[in-house]
Amino acid sequence: MQSVVDRPLQGLRVLVTRPAHQARGQIEQLQALGAEPIALPLLEIVEVDESDAAAFHNIKARILDIDLYAGVIFVSPNAARIGARWIDEYWPQLPVGVHWLAIGAATAGVLAELDIPAYHVAGGFDSEALLADPLLQHIAGQRFLIIRGEGGRELLAQTLSARGASIDYADLYRRECPQYSSEQIKSTIYAQRLSVILITSGEALENLLELAGPVPDLLSTELIVPSRRIAGIAEARGFSRIRIADGPDDTSMIRAIRPAD
Repeated sequence: MQSVVDRPLQGLRVLVTRPAHQARGQIEQLQALGAEPIALPLLEIVEVDESDAAAFHNIKARILDIDLYAGVIFVSPNAARIGARWIDEYWPQLPVGVHWLAIGAATAGVLAELDIPAYHVAGGFDSEALLADPLLQHIAGQRFLIIRGEGGRELLAQTLSARGASIDYADLYRRECPQYSSEQIKSTIYAQRLSVILITSGEALENLLELAGPVPDLLSTELIVPSRRIAGIAEARGFSRIRIADGPDDTSMIRAIRPAD
């Protein structure tokens, strides 16, 4: 029989909100620690395809010209996964002279698995960390391609532009709010009290409130977020028990959960 030490999260019901294709690792870690993970994906990743001709051809043009950029920046694991497929389609061999950059170790890890050797800032997981790196300080006159989803943060492009660089985007996917019935929301969130909610983006947080409503029981549930920026959004929206993890990766988010009393 496993002890409480082996299963420190025994008795906790933890809402897992990552997109469905990214949630498995977090769910398995929580189960191993004794928690009951409750899956409710709050973002759906929808890739741009040929049905959106203008967006599709814009991406294709950027990828065909990828050898003209000094650096290519992948902003997330989804951007890495989808972007690597686009690059592989048109570049059987990676072009030389391009710096491949990733925001966060998880993004770099996805690229490494797909044979793209990307640099990331050790211990950094956001745009701010990459922007502080010496590699991106003296870049006047250089061109960069940012590979991301539609409507992402503008800080990276704005800061690089202010330093004299030329910036293009390849918006490879959209983040949409999944559709759930009121019964699904009730049975997942309200039928039995949640212990903890794991949220890794401001957009996922807004989707949670749109789907479930700013109900006191929800707003008083412990919320784990990966950054002060998202903590600020949560506080402004009425959450009262917010903890900041060391980063957005599965291990950091789970480590921030307090064991059950």
